[in-house]
This record gives sequence, C-alpha cells and structure tokens, in this order.
Amino acid sequence: MENAVVKTSNLPDIIFKFAKVCKFRSIGVFSDQKPSPNDPCNEEEEVFEDDNKAKETENRDITCKPSRKIPSFRWNDAELSKLFHTVSALKLAYLEFQQAHFPYNPDKIIEADNLVVYHLETLRRFKRLYLKTKQLQAKTELDAASCLYRLRDEVEVNEKHLWELKTQMKAKESEIHSLKEKLNCLVAENKKLEDKIVNVSSFEFVFRSASKSIHDFAKPLITLMKATDWNLEKAVESIVGNVTYAKNSDKKYAFESYIVRRMFHGMKLNPSDVTELMSFDDPLDVLTAFPDSAFARFCGQKYLLVVHPLMEASFFGNLDMRGLVLLGKHPRTMFYQIFAKMAKWVWVLGSFAASLDLEAKIFVVRRGTRFSGVYMESVVGGDAREEEEELRVEFITMPGFKVGDSVFKSHAYLSQTKR
Repeated sequence: MENAVVKTSNLPDIIFKFAKVCKFRSIGVFSDQKPSPNDPCNEEEEVFEDDNKAKETENRDITCKPSRKIPSFRWNDAELSKLFHTVSALKLAYLEFQQAHFPYNPDKIIEADNLVVYHLETLRRFKRLYLKTKQLQAKTELDAASCLYRLRDEVEVNEKHLWELKTQMKAKESEIHSLKEKLNCLVAENKKLEDKIVNVSSFEFVFRSASKSIHDFAKPLITLMKATDWNLEKAVESIVGNVTYAKNSDKKYAFESYIVRRMFHGMKLNPSDVTELMSFDDPLDVLTAFPDSAFARFCGQKYLLVVHPLMEASFFGNLDMRGLVLLGKHPRTMFYQIFAKMAKWVWVLGSFAASLDLEAKIFVVRRGTRFSGVYMESVVGGDAREEEEELRVEFITMPGFKVGDSVFKSHAYLSQTKR
C-alpha cells in the first residue's frame, strides 16, 4: 500500500513535468540523441545561419540576384509522409508514456518521456522549417518583385533609348535616301555631260567632214572647168564680185561658197536615223539599196541645183547623168560618186544637229559683217593681223551651227580694210 501511495503521490509531479517538457525544451534531454542525417529538420540550422547572414545584408541595395541561399528542402510527398510518421510516432510514444505509469515504471517513464520530447522537438523543427521556408520564399518573391520593377525601369529606359535610336535611324535612312537621290541625279547629269561631250565631239567630226567633203567636190569641179576652157576669173566674179583676195589661189574658196549656198539652200533640220546611211562606205550603194529614201531624194535634188546643165554638158558632152537623176536614178560615175559623198555628209550634219537639239539652228554670216571670233573662223587660217586692220566677211564657205549651248563657227573668207 505504501508503494501504491508513493506511486500515486508522484503521478502529479510526473504529469506536471511532462506538460512542462511539452512547452519548453529541456537542456540536455537530447544530448544522447543522434537524429538521422537525412532528417529534413536538420536543415533548420542552415536556415538560422542563412537568416543571420540575411540580417547583415538587409540594408544593402536589392539586386536581381537573391541575397541568401534558398534551402533545398521541399514539401513533397516524402516529407509529408515523414511528418505524418512523426505525428504517429508521437502518439505511440505518448501512449507508451501513459502505459509506463500503470504499473508505475520509472525507467520506462523516463524513456517514454524522452521519446515524446524528441518527437515534439521534431514537430517543432518541422514547423519552424516550414515557417522559415515560407519567409524565405516571401523574401525571394520580394527580391524578385524588386528585380522585376528594376528590370521594368531598365526596359522602359532602353525602350526610350531604342525609340531615339530608331528615330535617328529613320533620319539617317532619310538622309541616305536623299543622298542616293542626289548621287543618282549627279550620275545622270554626269551621264548627260558625257553624252553631250561625246555628241559634241561627234557633231564636230561630222561638221568637219561635211566641210572637207565640200572642199573635195570643189577640186574636181574646178579641174573640169579648167579642162573645158571655162573662164575662171569671170566665174569667180559672177559668184562673188569685188573681192580683194590675199592670194590668187584663194579664189578657189569662191567655188566652195557657191556649192555651200546651193547645198544648204532651203535645208530644214529634221531628226533622222543615219545609222544605216553611215554603215555604207560607198554612198552609191545606199542610193541603190534605198532609191526612194529621203536621202536619195535629197541627193538628186541637190545635184540638179549645184551642177548646171551647161556645166555638165561642157564637162561630159551630154546630159546623161542629169537625165538619170531626173528619172530618180543615180549614175555610177566618179563625178557623181564624189558629189554623193558630199551630199551624204551634208545630210548627216543636218539630221544629227536636229537629233541632238530640236531647237538647233543654222546661221549664215552676211557679207560686210565685222569678224567675231565667237561665231566665225577664217577659212584661210591666218591668225596674225595688224592692229590697224579691221576684218570683214566677204563670203562663207561653211555655215555655222548652234546646237544647245555649243556653237560651231562659220567658215568665212575675210577681207582686210584699213581704218
């Protein structure tokens, strides 16, 4: 009975002690406990250490990188199973603790008490770890939100900078486009200038060729007149009278003046394709190939105008060539061939001038006009003139042309008159 009383009298103390242990952790109670290294509750110490480090860096600037190591603990099915297992073990330990009092067994009570406290401590650690994990997650979310706000600000700044760059790029593209247009205009203008230079050079070549062809036709004409006893002095005087020639040989230019007046009389500048005409070396070939062409009609008309019937009759003893020309045919003689060559260059000259400039003009210098180096050049080619002498035009051997801004000077025979 005494033992029973003793047991009964110690039971409240034991219960009080158990309740106290449930509320507070006893120092040294778990000194001999060795929890499993895989126990998730052991991570609590790492969390505490990380929490201390976090407190040291709380006042630092928030960056996009977390300021502490996030624990690797995760509430998965395995951890929940451990939690339920611990709760079940706590219930079983508490049941053993109760059974140790009936019958009263101090050793079992202490053993069961230690086991209950151990399981309670394990649950406490689960709870603290859960709360700390939530706290760290909240802190991480806060850091992420701060980082997000910072990134949004940076994105806004970068977008503004990007918009400025796009605006600058559009301005540069517009400038590049404008420069390209200017470049294209310059290239086009250069091309026009190149074409103009080429055309001017080509026209000058045709102009010189036409002048030479007139000179070349005048030679056989004068030769035939000499051979048939024509009075050249009277012929020259009938063409241009009262001219003081520097040399007797200069009278040949009077015949060239006669031919020029006849060849360019009533001539209209009309654009025409002369490519086919220039492809033939012998103008008689093109006249034969294209007897009804504009050039063929031009050649026939000018022959009848330049070569008088009396001249042809005296030269050849008949008018056979004239008769063929009147029929629209072109005789294959040396004389007519030289004439046809001259006619070709005169025709090409007029067509080429109109092709280059629809406003092209032929200008003729009248007799007695004062010499101008802008529009005339001496057919003789002399440059030295005495200051007291004034140069006047007697007649021309080649009309001048104005094509665009270019002037091709008229060839004139000049007289020297003292002031």
